[in-house]
Amino acid sequence: MGPFNVLLTNRFWPPSHRNRSTLATTAQNKTSPPQHKTSSATQTPESKGTYSFVSLGCPKNLVDSERMLGLLQLEGYRLVSEPVGADFVVVNTCGFIERAREESYGAIHEMLELKRKGDIRGVIVSGCLAEREKEKLLAALPEIDHLVGVFGREQVTKVADRLIGGLDEQRTVFNPAPSRPLDDRSRLRITPRHFSFLKISEGCDRLCTFCAIPKMRGKHATKPIEEIVAEAQELAADGVRELVIVAQDTTYYGMDLYGEPRLAVLLEELERVRGLEWIRLMYLYPMYFDDGVIETIAGSKKIIPYLDLPLQHINDTILRRMQRRVARAATEELLAKLRARIKGLVMRTTFITGFPGETNEQFEELVDFVRVQRFERLGVFSYSLEPDTPAAKLPDHLPQDVKEARRERLMAVQQEIAFAWNQAQIGRRFDVLIDRNVPGEKNAWIGRGYADAPDVDGVVYVSGQNLRPGKFVRCEIVATSDYDLVGVAVGKPR
Repeated sequence: MGPFNVLLTNRFWPPSHRNRSTLATTAQNKTSPPQHKTSSATQTPESKGTYSFVSLGCPKNLVDSERMLGLLQLEGYRLVSEPVGADFVVVNTCGFIERAREESYGAIHEMLELKRKGDIRGVIVSGCLAEREKEKLLAALPEIDHLVGVFGREQVTKVADRLIGGLDEQRTVFNPAPSRPLDDRSRLRITPRHFSFLKISEGCDRLCTFCAIPKMRGKHATKPIEEIVAEAQELAADGVRELVIVAQDTTYYGMDLYGEPRLAVLLEELERVRGLEWIRLMYLYPMYFDDGVIETIAGSKKIIPYLDLPLQHINDTILRRMQRRVARAATEELLAKLRARIKGLVMRTTFITGFPGETNEQFEELVDFVRVQRFERLGVFSYSLEPDTPAAKLPDHLPQDVKEARRERLMAVQQEIAFAWNQAQIGRRFDVLIDRNVPGEKNAWIGRGYADAPDVDGVVYVSGQNLRPGKFVRCEIVATSDYDLVGVAVGKPR
């Protein structure tokens, strides 16, 4: 698991290119911001109680998990690495699509079984599945002690107090979406110390017909620039060198608060934060990607040339049925502009196969588009029918085996592209950020280049001396290993 102390279970969904549905990560004994003099979770001599934590879902949900962990620690609850013997377990769930819900239900059932055996006292379920299903979840699983919705996370300590005190008169906390995003500072971060996710907005105004996120996360709400900068400064002071910007719709940032998109302005402010060396942008919608944003990225010394731009499809008919409000011609124009203006650009995107009504010809159009564009990073989902979404009511839903077969075909096409790109890196030299050591190996490390976002992309296996997590080192790429690269350190770590 690497050099850090494992304090909790953290499972990410959706799976990466490796088709993993469960990814383990590690925790640091620290709370951000550092000025909070909280003691280590494993060293607190006395506490109000002990708990374990299961975090599921996307990086945005991970930020919520870290905030709840920070609140519980500041309130005097002690985090333990194993649920057995703990007073309670918090399961922060994902409710995005069917596979995510299945994983969430699996984790809940696992914890409830421990409760039946007497290994834990209680189970608190929070997050998107709780928000989406509300009391229906309690009706289905009455052994759950408490439900905490997405916007009830700030009350998690009060919920824990009620559980420890044996009070069950109020078992649910569901708050309406606030007009401004909740404060994400004072987190107990569970990413390695040197990188962190920073959420710049909450919710989404895009009413894509396949997506239930607006029902769970509410309308788009921008976090003010000064709050984001303050959070970034605290994270940098706590050792963060790579800041990963996340939102449901990053390019829409600022529209509700300032009356116009302000992503370029925000990025210019983040550029000035001392200590940050890489700023990585995720979840960029094709709309509102204006020249100002492009020029800011192209001219930056800290914003790395890596863009995550989920496109979902390219056929105009399917895009209209998805209500994406962007057409193929505009998408191709944007992609060409990005490639031309941003030197060394690496792009990640995602597509959905088997959307209702997708014909063989429309799918082949998508396959041809991927072959031509040659995205360096690409993920594919087979369409998941989500109750209470407009797409659920569309005609011509496809059989599951057709949806999956198309997904596998598109991933096979992308695999050839990704492997060829990896081969082209042999002989190149670039900086690698070391994440962890290879367990049981001396002078063997796992890191990432600028082309590798945490948890979703490949890694770089590095041979070198005097390295440690959080250090940058110049590497020469000498080989490939499927989606990963193999490099040798050729410079001094910094």
